[in-house]
Order: sequence, then C-alpha cells, then structure tokens
Amino acid sequence: MELFEQWESNIRGYCRAYPTVFNRASNAIQYDEQDHAYIDFFAGAGVLNFGHNNPGMKRALIDFIEADGVAHSLDMYTTPKREFIRAFVDTVLKPRQMTHKLQFMGPTGTNAVEAALKLARRVTGRTEIVAFSQGFHGMTLGSLACTANQVFRNAAGVPLNHVTRAPFENSVGCGKGCLDTLERAYANSSSGYEPPAAFLVEVIQAEGGVNLASREWLQQLQDLARALDALLIIDEIQVGCGRTGSYFSFDGMDLDPDIICLAKGIGGFGTPLAMNLVKPEHDAHWNPGEHTGTFRGQGLSFVAGREALRYFEDDQLMRQVQAHGEQIATTLHQIQRRYPQFAVRGKGMIQGLDVNDGALAKAIAKSCFDAGLLIGPCGEGGRVLKLIPPLTIETDTLTTGLERFAAAVDANMEG
Repeated sequence: MELFEQWESNIRGYCRAYPTVFNRASNAIQYDEQDHAYIDFFAGAGVLNFGHNNPGMKRALIDFIEADGVAHSLDMYTTPKREFIRAFVDTVLKPRQMTHKLQFMGPTGTNAVEAALKLARRVTGRTEIVAFSQGFHGMTLGSLACTANQVFRNAAGVPLNHVTRAPFENSVGCGKGCLDTLERAYANSSSGYEPPAAFLVEVIQAEGGVNLASREWLQQLQDLARALDALLIIDEIQVGCGRTGSYFSFDGMDLDPDIICLAKGIGGFGTPLAMNLVKPEHDAHWNPGEHTGTFRGQGLSFVAGREALRYFEDDQLMRQVQAHGEQIATTLHQIQRRYPQFAVRGKGMIQGLDVNDGALAKAIAKSCFDAGLLIGPCGEGGRVLKLIPPLTIETDTLTTGLERFAAAVDANMEG
C-alpha cells in the first residue's frame, strides 16, 4: 500500500477503511493480494447490484470486445445503444405505461442531477430548487448545492446558491407537518417564498442514513409541485435498479415524476452509465447538443446494462431481493432487541442500523473488516451502518455476512 500512500491524493477515502489491496472478486466476495476473502455488503455504493464480474455480463462484454464493437461513440447511433434502449423500454417503461424520453449525459450520478436541474430551470424559467435535509445528490457544484452534508459542501470553495432546504419527512420529526408549513408559505404572498423550478427528492436517502419517505408524504410533495407548476425530480441513483425489490423505489406509490435520475446500477458491471428519464413535454425544451458529455453512454456500459435488464424480464430476482431483504431486516431487529437504543430502517436490500454514534459505527465497521466483511457507515456523523450487498448474493453468503455483522456489533457493545 506504500505506493498508493506516497503518490495518490490525500482525497482518497474508502481505502482508509479497507486497508488492503484487492485483486479479484466474484459476485459478493472480494479477495485481496494475500487471498483473504471479504464478503461485500458495500457493492460499490450500489453500483454492483448484480455482483462482481457477473458471468452473463462478462461473457457479453468479452464477445463485444472480440467483435470490435464500438466502445465509444459520443451520442451517435450504435447497435449496443439500440439494444439497451429497446430492452429498457420493453422491460421498464412500457409495463408502467411510461412515455419518458431517455437522456444520456456524463457517466455518473452527479451528471444526471446536473442535467435535471438545468432542464427544470429551462422548463419553468425559475432558478430555485427545493432539496431536502440529509439529502445527497452529487459533488459537482449544481448537485452539491442540493446536497446537505456540511463536510462536502464546505469543500466547494464558492457559494452554493439557488437551493432552498426543506426538512425531509423524518429528519426533524415533523412528518407531513413540514410540508403543510411549506405549502402555506408558498400560498402566502408575504412569506418571501418564490415558486421553485423543481423539488428534488430521494424516496430513500441512502447516504443520508437510510431514511425512508412514506407514500403519503411523497404524494403530498407531488401535489405541491403540481400546484406550483414546478417539476418533481426523483433521484433513484443508489436505490433504483431493483435495490428495493422493484425496479424503482417508488413503484406502487402512485407517483408520476417529471424527471427520474438513474446511474450506478444501470451499467451493470461497474461500467459507468447515467441516464435521466424525462417526460416528453419537458425534453422538448432541449436544443440539440445543448447539454453534452464525452462519455454519455459508451458501448461497454450499454452492453452490460442490457444484460442487467434481463433480470427484470421476470420477477425471480425481485422475489429473491424481497426475501433477502426480510432476512437482513430480521437480523437487524434481533440486534435492536439486544440494544434498544439502536434503530433499524430500510426496504428490500438497503437496510441501515442506526447506532446513534459515529465513533461506534466506525469501530463496528473496522471489526467487520477484520472479520472479513465490507460495510460502510453513512448518515449524520457516520452513525448508520448501511447494508447494501449485491442483489445476486447467495443465501449462504448473506447468512455468513449477517452473522459476522452481528458478532461485530456485540463485540463492540460488550467491549
């Protein structure tokens, strides 16, 4: 590790929590250069929904490369892009009677959010965005302005403007009351509140601490956006693509977002891909070439992403995700019964144990690493341990990982 520490920037973060050099991986297990095995409950922060080196994706990528497929094409028409779009429309959009356009931009989630903000401002002619406490939307300046974390914001070096912060449903205990207050403020001509261009929200705040919004709160937010002629943007970047047991985390909530931001898991293999789903009437406000990106949907990601969509041609994987989600939740609730001061939150295969103490969470994560389990803290002060294993994890591997997690918690509490 000396070479990394000598030459790589001080900005590196995750490697400090996982002090070893990994050299291979398969599904939910990573191996380091000493051939120590680590069960992966981190999954690239949600990128590796379908595991490390997914066999179907690997075969498709090898075939694509050996056939001299077009790996990079800016936004030109290519065979792999056509196959990805066709599969996404047939598998995700048409069953939900959605007519959204697919916009590809840069390769990461922050690029998707930046494009969504720009378009919302264009459509409405307004500048202000309403984002929520505990929210995380990216690190570039526009999306960072919408991100709530003070540490990330303080690194910007410039003012982060044109965003109004509102309380997320469960962040300060006011539930729907906070939206009632916000609604009255917009209705009051002397409140100083101007109608926004958009409301930007995560159904489940992943980095914010696995905070869940209720169907009722989200519907009230949607109604408020409609009343103000503002757009509703849902950030699905970490919790979409099957993470909660259905393709979108808001499936079944009677929501009709104007823009949906996707990234991370849609590339499938760990290859970068970001995409916005945009209602056609809003997409019409773009002029050709007005928002670009050198890597706006490159061939390798389209090939792997098309293979990922095969998991949604039936409900087999989603049934497994729901079952594994229940297994994770059961383990966390068993831990909570031993330590009632903890809290459990989650849905499907994104679950969090809030231990109310960032130092304790960090110690537990270290014990997990020492025991061969990769897990990361999140939330305010890093107090929440977030469990996001690959959706394709084998049941026995999941069980072993949960046993190691519970043992790490007990060891730190008893110690």
